[in-house]
Amino acid sequence: MGTIIVFANQKGGVGKTTTTVNLGAYLAEAGRRVLLVDFDPQGNLSSAVGASTDQPGIYEAITSGRSVQELTQTTSVERLSVVSSGINLTGANVELVDQPDREQFLKRSLEPVRDDYDFILIDCPPSLGILTLNGLVAADSVLIPLQCEYFAMEGLTQLLQSVKRVQASLNRDLGILGILFTMYDSRTRLAQDVVQEVIGYFGKRVFRTIIPRNVRLSEAPSHGIPVHQYDPDCVGARSYQKLSEEVLDRVKA
Repeated sequence: MGTIIVFANQKGGVGKTTTTVNLGAYLAEAGRRVLLVDFDPQGNLSSAVGASTDQPGIYEAITSGRSVQELTQTTSVERLSVVSSGINLTGANVELVDQPDREQFLKRSLEPVRDDYDFILIDCPPSLGILTLNGLVAADSVLIPLQCEYFAMEGLTQLLQSVKRVQASLNRDLGILGILFTMYDSRTRLAQDVVQEVIGYFGKRVFRTIIPRNVRLSEAPSHGIPVHQYDPDCVGARSYQKLSEEVLDRVKA
């Protein structure tokens, strides 16, 4: 049965999509079958792997019960597939609010394809609304990308409170896979301080791998390919490869 990981942080621009895409690509390179689920109406993950945002995707799966299997698109990476998203997913915020079991729609959509993949990775929007809640309910664990900046701890505390509430009532088995530092700039004192503070507080929950600021990482999505196909030797690519090894170890453990 595949492992479902949700990538969540209510702050935008922390590297959620970049992490989902590149971790997924390296897991596929390591021989795992991986499905990326773009659950953000902005559709950035879809375009980052060259998927069409015009054809039916995850919105149709959760609102009209279409099977995820028939909505899946292939990517340039072998064993890496994607279910795309588009602006119509914004409507789901409103449409799901009055539904009974409104937090369960994504989980129900993914259950039938769970055995077809080793990993299902869900990229959520930068908010703690109904879409992110669906992601947390559908997942086995949450990976939290964290930018090394001044208010990082504040946002992290809020997110962990949401995770606790989900664990208490909607998904008792939800675990925290880990906290991942992104956009790290070793030249700034602030980045070093944030890393020390978070490690001091969360210890082994923090991934050893730290993702640095890297121009190649931000260029790759505009070409519709993951970084390992764009520039496999850049520091960003090597960091995500290390992260994929760490994730495989944690999931095994």
